[in-house]
Amino acid sequence: MCGPRMDDPDLPLGLLFSHWPAAASVFLSHRMVCFGCPIAPFHTVIDACAEYGLNEATFRAELRAAVGG
Repeated sequence: MCGPRMDDPDLPLGLLFSHWPAAASVFLSHRMVCFGCPIAPFHTVIDACAEYGLNEATFRAELRAAVGG
């Protein structure tokens, strides 16, 4: 069985942060409080981008760059 995929639209933010800790820097650079939020285990990148009015494709590109992939 493979591990989580960063591009999985259903990947909860809590799992994203635990597998790719460097991703937190992208959230923090956008002044997003998702890292450490009690709702992170239930929200996805899609939810976060919608909440903060960010372009999802651009945000995901920043995440990939931050984690080296």
